[in-house]
Amino acid sequence: VDAFDRGSSVKVIPGENKIVGYTTRNSGGVPANFKNYFVIEFDKPFTYEATFSNDIKPDKPDGSVPVTLKEGKLEQTGFHTGAVIGFKTKKGEVVHARVASSFISPEQAARNLKELGGDSFEVLVQKGKDVWNDVLGKIEVEGGNLDQYRTFYSCLYRSLLFPRKFYELDANGKPVHYSPYNGETLPGYMYTDTGFWDTFRCLFPFLNLMYPSVNQEIQEGLVNTYKESGFFPEWASPGHRGCMVGNNSASILVDAYLKGVRVEDVEALYKGLIHGTEAVHPDVSSTGRLGYEYYNKLGYVPCDVKIHENAARTLEYAYDDWCIYQLAKELKRPKKEIALFAKRAMNYKNLFDSESKLMRGKQKDGKFAPKFSPLKWGGDFTEGNSWHYSWSVFHDPQGLIDLMGGKEVFVSMLDSVFSVPPVFDDSYYGQVIHEIREMTVMNMGNYAHGNQPIQHMIYLYDYAGQPWKAQYWLREVMNRMYTAGPDGYCGDEDNGQTSAWYVFSALGFYPVCPGTDEYILGAPLFKKATLHFENGKDLVITAPDNSDANRYVEEMRVNGKLYTKNYLKHNELLQGGTIDFKMTGRPNMQRGTQESDLPYSFSKDEIVK
Repeated sequence: VDAFDRGSSVKVIPGENKIVGYTTRNSGGVPANFKNYFVIEFDKPFTYEATFSNDIKPDKPDGSVPVTLKEGKLEQTGFHTGAVIGFKTKKGEVVHARVASSFISPEQAARNLKELGGDSFEVLVQKGKDVWNDVLGKIEVEGGNLDQYRTFYSCLYRSLLFPRKFYELDANGKPVHYSPYNGETLPGYMYTDTGFWDTFRCLFPFLNLMYPSVNQEIQEGLVNTYKESGFFPEWASPGHRGCMVGNNSASILVDAYLKGVRVEDVEALYKGLIHGTEAVHPDVSSTGRLGYEYYNKLGYVPCDVKIHENAARTLEYAYDDWCIYQLAKELKRPKKEIALFAKRAMNYKNLFDSESKLMRGKQKDGKFAPKFSPLKWGGDFTEGNSWHYSWSVFHDPQGLIDLMGGKEVFVSMLDSVFSVPPVFDDSYYGQVIHEIREMTVMNMGNYAHGNQPIQHMIYLYDYAGQPWKAQYWLREVMNRMYTAGPDGYCGDEDNGQTSAWYVFSALGFYPVCPGTDEYILGAPLFKKATLHFENGKDLVITAPDNSDANRYVEEMRVNGKLYTKNYLKHNELLQGGTIDFKMTGRPNMQRGTQESDLPYSFSKDEIVK
């Protein structure tokens, strides 16, 4: 048993067939008192016991250090400790080890071990299978091929791995957690290991739709994070980590609240959101808003003030301000306060370049940066280029349509993403980063599905009244960029976001703008899908004529009634019922073209108010 280096302890207890100890091994993002306590209980007595400890840090070329076993010495604490035990066994005999750990205390680790009860290994394995079958069985798909089933359920499985529970149950069965933010043991929920730069896009909306009780715990944990650190997390692993850009905790929290997944302390929720717009974490610059002083004054983060990826920050801050605006309205905050965030939500317009019809970095003096290349990855953007980030106006596609010159030009720009060759400028990174290589390998122009900023872009055809183009390209992405093989992802899976994209898209709809109650329509992949909601109601989606050739929606009926809109509403879905698609091999260029069929857009509906 290796308790690892950088500080650990181990103790062998022969009379109880146990090894206990702790490790402090970590990669950062934790307080100084961080420990992972462990207990291992065997079902057979030991016939050999030894421990080792080495307080000398590695100094050999291969990183190794000499280790000396001390037989009969049952306890060691030091830089790098471990234990060795032996058993007297017969040929084919199996020794079982029951393992538990805790971030709180040795006593809590022992308490956690009791969760296994007296069940045998085989019984526990079956219980694990039963739990996963129940969780994955919330969505049943039919009428696909074996590889499609494998891909769908692999994506569903991976959508549900993160964030991970960081709370434990005390002696009274109440949730309690070690805080990776202040080092204290406190009551309540805590989750970690997730990055909101990725997962705000559709992973968390997926949890709100299909697993709201789990997201309820996650949301409470986010409020606890604010109370324990002064900030909501943007990337937790397990504490605040310096990674990526944006203030998308606003999207995570607001989307859940507006969809009925509500925390108890709403005042702390809102207060924390406001604080995040006016501050940046003193040690972790990706938490809060780096450049908020410029953004709040100028309406954008300049590209010449030594804040990297400034345009990406501006676009995401504007969307996050829109989310706060939505919550401020819901909570009936003062009109002046509501208006402030409504105004800031339009800040994306400050970076629109009418000449290129794309977003680009702007200097502090109000002039666009010279030598603009829409193919340059990084710099003003995060792991992408202007072709990828110019669509990051989740809350106001109509406003973006207007800036570009109308629906015809907008659609032409969408088309161009696929027709521009997969060429790139990697000068910011000085090398071909894997996200660039993945775009070139997939060979769909400058559409880089392997990275998250562009993953919603195809659905924007619906806002311009050409949903058949979305239907075509969505099927292309599902067919070409997801497989059941070992290389089944076209890029970063990223905490479930890329997986949740497939799950939503295979069902036939997608949450382009978390914070609204709308899911934008694509077209289903399977002939039938049944969604079992937590409220006990079922939604059945059918497309009996669906095939690789028949990827276009000829007609759609909701609960038997003809339906022409390019979106579905959250609460209507939760009522259950039926959605029936009539699929065809030719695009229906009449369906979904009327103004009343188009999804929500901020400027069109609300900005005048």
